[in-house]
Amino acid sequence: MCERIVCGIDETPESLEAALQAARLRAPGGVLVLVAVAEVALAARAGWAAVRVADRIWGGCEDALQRAVALVQPTSYRIVKGRPYLALLGQIERERATLVALGTHEHRRAAGLVFGSVGTAVLCDAPCSVLVARRQPSGGGPPRRIVVGVDGSPPAAVAAAVAQELEARFSGEVRAVTGLGGKQVDSGVVSELYPEAEFDPRPPVEAIVDRSRTADLVVVGSRGLHGWRAFGSVSERVAHRARCSVLVARGLDTAGVSTGG
Repeated sequence: MCERIVCGIDETPESLEAALQAARLRAPGGVLVLVAVAEVALAARAGWAAVRVADRIWGGCEDALQRAVALVQPTSYRIVKGRPYLALLGQIERERATLVALGTHEHRRAAGLVFGSVGTAVLCDAPCSVLVARRQPSGGGPPRRIVVGVDGSPPAAVAAAVAQELEARFSGEVRAVTGLGGKQVDSGVVSELYPEAEFDPRPPVEAIVDRSRTADLVVVGSRGLHGWRAFGSVSERVAHRARCSVLVARGLDTAGVSTGG
């Protein structure tokens, strides 16, 4: 899942955190591409100062990229022009990315993620897995305290497989949690698949977010909803409300995925 990573970069510290975490997750021999989007069309609003404003936008992207490059030594990096949402999705397609990483601004759900509302749109529409990076409570290093949401569904099986892969890579510990509130969950099936699962009477979002307070990473599955239908989904709400980084696992082949604990 971490073989080909695209990371969105802007002028904020949060995007540098995303780059750091993407670099840690990158599989051995994997590719990490840093992308900054220069929305130079906005300069037209400046009238006679448009050229100067466009140069400033481009220069800001260059400075942000150079800081990130010095930090993580990516495979490649580039600035692309255009609307950030479409440009970033285009880069995901170009690189055949298996993961896109974005920073997040705390307590600003309406404003979205690293590119403002663009981050929220990418979270909902990206065809690959999405990492929403937050500064780790443990202060850095690879994610070792991992929480995964499970409910017996195929998307949850993918999330569990990803969590187990990261657990093995980083000598970590996975806590599987099942929120029983809300939609009906077959606890017998969950217990059979994930013997160590913790059952919580609250809805999944509350159960997972509560455990995120002491975790380095939360992993949740995605039911394949896109656009406005994905807004308000469990994965989208967890991504915005969790206190640690969140990896929304999607775009993976579920064939042959082990659903066992």
